[in-house]
Amino acid sequence: MSLNKLTIADARDALRKGDVTSVEITESCLAAIDGAGALNAYCAKTPEIALDQAKAADVRLKAGDAPAMCGIPLGIKDLFCTKGVASQAASNILKGFKPEYESTVTQNLWDAGAVMLGKLSMDEFAMGSSNETACYGPVVNPWKVDDRKLTPGGSSGGSAAAVAADLCLAATGTDTGGSIRQPAAFTGIVGIKPTYGRVSRWGVVAFASSLDQAGPMTKSVRDAAIMLEAMASVDAKDSTSADIPVPNFEAALTGDIRGKKIGIPREYRMDGMPAEIAKIWEDGSAMLREAGAEIVDISLPHTKYALPAYYVIAPAEASSNLARYDGVRYGHRAKLAAGDGIVEMYEKTRAEGFGPEVQRRIMIGTYVLSAGFYDAYYNRARKVRALIKRDFDIAFADGIDAILTPATPSSAFGLGEMKDADPVEMYLNDVFTVTVNLAGLPGVSVPAGLDSKGLPLGLQLIGRPWAEGDLLNHAYVLEKAVGFAAKPDKWW
Repeated sequence: MSLNKLTIADARDALRKGDVTSVEITESCLAAIDGAGALNAYCAKTPEIALDQAKAADVRLKAGDAPAMCGIPLGIKDLFCTKGVASQAASNILKGFKPEYESTVTQNLWDAGAVMLGKLSMDEFAMGSSNETACYGPVVNPWKVDDRKLTPGGSSGGSAAAVAADLCLAATGTDTGGSIRQPAAFTGIVGIKPTYGRVSRWGVVAFASSLDQAGPMTKSVRDAAIMLEAMASVDAKDSTSADIPVPNFEAALTGDIRGKKIGIPREYRMDGMPAEIAKIWEDGSAMLREAGAEIVDISLPHTKYALPAYYVIAPAEASSNLARYDGVRYGHRAKLAAGDGIVEMYEKTRAEGFGPEVQRRIMIGTYVLSAGFYDAYYNRARKVRALIKRDFDIAFADGIDAILTPATPSSAFGLGEMKDADPVEMYLNDVFTVTVNLAGLPGVSVPAGLDSKGLPLGLQLIGRPWAEGDLLNHAYVLEKAVGFAAKPDKWW
């Protein structure tokens, strides 16, 4: 097997035994990246940095100083600031921006000995569900079943495509309304969004500050547990970072869920749900029951308000966060005509730098925060958010240990297929995932099978706050029961 196809767990064990070196694994990944230009997953390659880090990791491994992530080559989503390396959030307005600092998440990973292969493309400022809004052009899903090029999902589509195509052993992602879990489901990999506050947001370009959360995108649940432990930490630079000990998530993977209660929310059985989605949901419930869990019907009555509430709150926070991109301090600045002043500079710079979807969401966000509309829209959405969180609180107080739902309403669709559609149709891709962000809960997507076309479908498990270990154990049981081993045929 090519070394780039290893899981984190297998690579860790091989590295510690001395059967392989980090340099060898890294070179295998770099070769795979060079041969996968058709996927457009990487927006910046850093082979020199990767090989230097791999050599340093090999020294640590020989000395016996080897954390679990030591020597593991990773792809980093373009939303994470990486010192001296272009960090554009896939937007022209940050063209040429190379931070003088490192995000806390990536610093944690480098401290653990991980290796950076490069930066991965994404939807611009993480706004999108198909990875078509990036200034680099769309990322292509490595899964292909007909003449179409398929979306890898968004916004972490570059991360998902790179992991699925073995262009790295794992990748970082961020999730504001489903942007780890939806692309993970579309590409047949595992993606976990941790509890809000488990992972520092410092140095991660902000979309919606009360919703954004970073997490790992991996080839297995065990890998997700290993990588999440390395990423997570309390951080004095992030006031929303929780001062809660980071447990050994891998140790929680006992495979025993006997006596656990799994909730099946009736509100997620939506009209028009494809039969294939309903079937994998039923099959997943049966697998967990066979593993000894109790399956319980539950109600999350405010679910139907989640999507509209999210698409008020997220654009509102985005309009505030993105106000800093004005051409004054960094990134793109428009060329000005004679007589233009600072107002014209702001207007021209933002018009040139932001893409249509980002402009749309800034306009919506500014509108719902404006005088006369704040109470009617933003404040009401905040109240709905509190009710959605309360629904989950009641379910967990009644003894529910995890909640099982579909991850997406469909398998991957073709690039460009929704270009002329109402934007709301694209937003519906987040229908099963946004509640988790609104409530600040952990959620994980696990590959659950293939549809009739041969494309991956995923199931989502939602956990109690701060109980990522238990959540991952449920996901581990589901993963073993499903036995998903399909990989995309190499066409690129």
